[in-house]
Amino acid sequence: MSGLVLGFDYGQKRVGVASGQRLTGTATPLATVPNPQLDGWAQIDAVLAEWRPAQIVVGLPLAADGSDTTVSSAARRFAAALGERCGLPVALIDERLSSHEAEARLLADGRRHNAVRRTRDAVAAAVIVETWLAEQPH
Repeated sequence: MSGLVLGFDYGQKRVGVASGQRLTGTATPLATVPNPQLDGWAQIDAVLAEWRPAQIVVGLPLAADGSDTTVSSAARRFAAALGERCGLPVALIDERLSSHEAEARLLADGRRHNAVRRTRDAVAAAVIVETWLAEQPH
């Protein structure tokens, strides 16, 4: 079985995508695509076909207290639809503060705010994948 994991940072307008490797526990931002309800499925299907992962991880947006947010149910529906489309296991993982972590990483790398906005979702997906990988037994 491949050690490749694809992670998704679901958003109402955009979805960040990242790849991760079980062996190294690291992840790399890949792309930001439109939300599937806004014609993003073709791009997501293309990423799945190109990378052929063994596992999918989707960030679950939760409130600071761990309760659902207005986007939580949409993220769960996206995860279920993704699993049905590709026939792979899909794990949901708490993504609290992943976007903030992504922005902090990008700004620390010296990126300007315009560049941060364009790549934040894909970097947040990488944070989600790295978090999931760190929680997996070795």
